[in-house]
Formats: sequence, structure tokens, C-alpha cells
Amino acid sequence: MTDDWLELAVHGLAYAGGMPPAYGVLRRQPDDFRVTELPSVEPDGSGEHVWLWIRKRSENTDHVAMLLSKLAGVHPRNIGYAGQKDRHAVTEQWFSVHLPGRAEPDWQGLDSDTITVLRHARHGRKLQRGTLRGNEFVITVRDIDGSCAELEERLQRVGTQGVPNYFGAQRFGNGGGNLRTATQLFANPRMKLSRNRRSMALSAARSLLFNRVLSRRVSDGSWNGVLPGDAMQLARSHSFFVVDTVDAELVQRIASHDIHATGPLAGSGDSPVRDACRALEAEVLAEFDSLADGLAMVGLKQERRALRLPVTGLRWQWLDETTLELAFGLRAGCYATSVLRELVREK
Repeated sequence: MTDDWLELAVHGLAYAGGMPPAYGVLRRQPDDFRVTELPSVEPDGSGEHVWLWIRKRSENTDHVAMLLSKLAGVHPRNIGYAGQKDRHAVTEQWFSVHLPGRAEPDWQGLDSDTITVLRHARHGRKLQRGTLRGNEFVITVRDIDGSCAELEERLQRVGTQGVPNYFGAQRFGNGGGNLRTATQLFANPRMKLSRNRRSMALSAARSLLFNRVLSRRVSDGSWNGVLPGDAMQLARSHSFFVVDTVDAELVQRIASHDIHATGPLAGSGDSPVRDACRALEAEVLAEFDSLADGLAMVGLKQERRALRLPVTGLRWQWLDETTLELAFGLRAGCYATSVLRELVREK
């Protein structure tokens, strides 16, 4: 894996609205990036699992899970959470601990300068990955340098049109480490890796390919529209259908964000898309055939991901002449950095 490939995965991607109109400083301090999980399930008060709503500051999700396992005296596999959260942030999310027929420890023993247990309750099931509707963000951008009027216009457009649904830099690991692991794995399929490292490596390879297809469609203006043969995903669903005919009803559904064009999460099997969409994806993936072939070789099945990311409830306020506070919601599995990259260039 070359450094140029990491550049292609994250930085060399097309902008939907052109180059952002301003520069700004992101994450000067953890409070500048606040994330609150939106769970799809809440604990009901009884059961073998204890769910804990935890606020953490500058802490890795896996590290908090490890601390919980030690405090409760259980194996790490008995700890659950819905999703990884940013380390360089202040975040609130649920964790679960399996304690069948056992008394609970003093959960305040987890409290520190960086971790606070806000509440806890029993539930009948372990908290599984992906058990969330999305996340809410409050983000402060400091030392803004550029046209505030153009930035306001860009904010209006992002709020109504959404942004390209790129995978963020954290998907690829520190310095692209997950991508390097993926190429090593594809060159040596018997390479010994932990289940977690293998999963992250394969996800990184898939994400690079998706980002490149999406970048092409941003460049040609079809990322928030439709191509002949597109696979259109229903909003708030993983279900999709392949377009046979582009008519006025289909165009209206796209405009209302009821459906979204999709891109490939590469793997084995025949692609469901046809015609112009199939030709475009095949052309892009051919540039990275070692990754595409490797993903098929390890047995991952093809999936689809929406190309467009709606930004819900976007609002903003200027805290002073050069400090902007943004608040918005995103569905699960999507990246706030994909929103920010359309607004400001990082200093």
C-alpha cells in the first residue's frame, strides 16, 4: 500500500459544492466535538444485562469497555456497545455488561476526570453493534478565515441537499494502517490477525473503493441523482431496487430524499447494477483490482451503501466573528467529517 492510495481514500475526493469557502480549526479541545448516541432500544429495567449511559472525554470506546470488564469482573466479550465513538471528543453512549444473577459493582468506581456514569438500568439483551438510529453532533469551528457569506450559503445548501456519504479518515486507521494490513492480508491469506484487526482491514479496503466510486459520481454530478441501472436505496432501510426507467415519480422521490442512489461495498458475487451505472463502477474498481479481488477472495458478499448523506436538523450560530457552532444529526454509520469537509478546510 502506497501513501498515494491513502490520499485517494480520504483526501483526493471530489467536493459536491466545489472547494470550501473558508478555513477553520477543528477539535482545538475535546469540547469542540460533542457526540450523543441516538439509541434504537432503551433498557426496560429488568434482565441479565446492565446498561450504562456513559459520558467520556478523550477516551477510546474500547478502552472504556475494558475498564468496565475489569470493574465488573467479566470477560471483555460480555461487554456490549452499539458503535465506536470519536476519541478526541466528548461523547455519550450506552454500554452493556452481562451480569446474570450477580450483584452489581459500584459503577461510580468507573468515574474519573474523563469518564462519568450518568445512569444505569437492567435489560434482557446485550447491546449489539449497530443498535442505534444515529448520532447528534455539536461541533465548534474556531479561527474561521474566509467568506462568512459564502459559508452561510454553503450551510443552507448542505442542510437541504445533504453531502456525499464518504467514509471518514478514521475508517482507514492511523496513517492508513488498516489499508496496509488489508494489502498484506490479500497477499498472504493465511496471515494471522485478530478478528477485530481483520474486520477493520477489510472494512478499510471496501471503504476506499466506495469512496472512489462516490468521488467519480460527485465529479459527474450524479451522486444525488440517478444513472440508468442504478440501485436505489430506500431511506432508513438497506433495501434497494434497480432502476429500469427514470420517470417523473422517481425524480421526485430522489428530490424528497425518499430514495438515494447507492455505491458498491465490494465483495464476491455479481453486481446488481446495470447499464451506465455498472460501466462506471467497473471502470473505477478496475483501477484498484487487487483490493476488489482480495475482498471477493476472502468471501465478503457485495452490499450497497447510499451515496448521499442527509443532514438532519442542521442549525448554526456564530459565537463570535470567527467561531461557528454547528449542530446536526446523522444516521448510524455516517461521518460528521463528511459534513465538515464540504464547509471548511482544516487549518
